[in-house]
Amino acid sequence: MTTTEQRHPAPTSSSGQPLRPPPPTWSQRLRNNRWLSFYTSPLLVALFLVAWKVYVEVTDLSRFVLPAPEAVFKSFAEQITDPFVWQTHIWTTFYEVMMGLALAIVLGVGLGLMIGKSPLFDRIARPFIVATQVVPKVALVPLFILWLGFGPSSKVVMAALLAFFPLLINTSFGVRSVPRSMHDLMTTLKASRWERFWRADLPYTMPFILAGMELAVVQATIGAIVGEYLGGDKGLGRYAVNLQNGLQVDKLFGAILIMALFGFTLYSVVTGARRLLIPWHESVQPRRTP
Repeated sequence: MTTTEQRHPAPTSSSGQPLRPPPPTWSQRLRNNRWLSFYTSPLLVALFLVAWKVYVEVTDLSRFVLPAPEAVFKSFAEQITDPFVWQTHIWTTFYEVMMGLALAIVLGVGLGLMIGKSPLFDRIARPFIVATQVVPKVALVPLFILWLGFGPSSKVVMAALLAFFPLLINTSFGVRSVPRSMHDLMTTLKASRWERFWRADLPYTMPFILAGMELAVVQATIGAIVGEYLGGDKGLGRYAVNLQNGLQVDKLFGAILIMALFGFTLYSVVTGARRLLIPWHESVQPRRTP
């Protein structure tokens, strides 16, 4: 018997047999099921569609107010297979979101690292940065259109503006979360500034940056589509406005569904990247409920 076993003997019953842990309850097995969302999400969607269909049939609403689910899915199938929708609207919005997100990553992560590492720079820059964020972004769209035109550039800036702040805050918080013991270890090893960043700052900050990217990609999508709503010549936002003006309500619902799938796909890609880049972090490990 080892020393550990002598100090912490396994619990035994009155007959001397070792006690086994009780089997997990039904609720514990349900919480620990990693595939739970794959079962519940389709079920919730099905319940929502049934309620939608029943409401339309019972109230006898006009299709110009609320079309039936089958009419919406028929329009959605036509739209999602239309090359014009892909090439003109979906691709335009994708380009604007990706360019805006890239710009936000460069500025947000860069300034976040500087703010996290330098308290002096934090005191100088943070009030100005916060002041720019509290201004309603919708009010800035006419200025961006005036300065940059109706093309993608104004939407890229709008997407970057909305995605910038989550990346800045998460990055600065991540830099400040590096343990003091790690800084002491780097000092003991006489590590250079680059080695400190590569071996200490980046590994501890990366989970915060990727968490900020999950929110940033959603905000960038919203920014690009809102910019297209208010002043664009193409893109999913402009496409929805055109359908509204033409009273094509069933296709308008289909366009909204395309927007939802578009944003969900981008969010899933960022979430998957987080699992690939930091598989060691506890935030991507399956959580077990006791």
